[in-house]
Amino acid sequence: MKEYIEINTPYIQLGQFIKLANILESGGMVKMFLQDNGVYVNDELETRRGRKLYPGDAIYVEDIGTFIVAKEQE
Repeated sequence: MKEYIEINTPYIQLGQFIKLANILESGGMVKMFLQDNGVYVNDELETRRGRKLYPGDAIYVEDIGTFIVAKEQE
């Protein structure tokens, strides 16, 4: 199942997105999680917190699910 997470900016960094989607709570947890596990952004393994995500990007977190970046509706 895919969950759509809306943003109101042109892009969001991966670390911020993970917190916004309530996957992890703190930046420190995000940093360690990405170093140890990584996530898939558009089917490519990613370990950088600063990776820019744009509307339409798909983020897959193992054992949690798939999240889609969506532009906030006005």
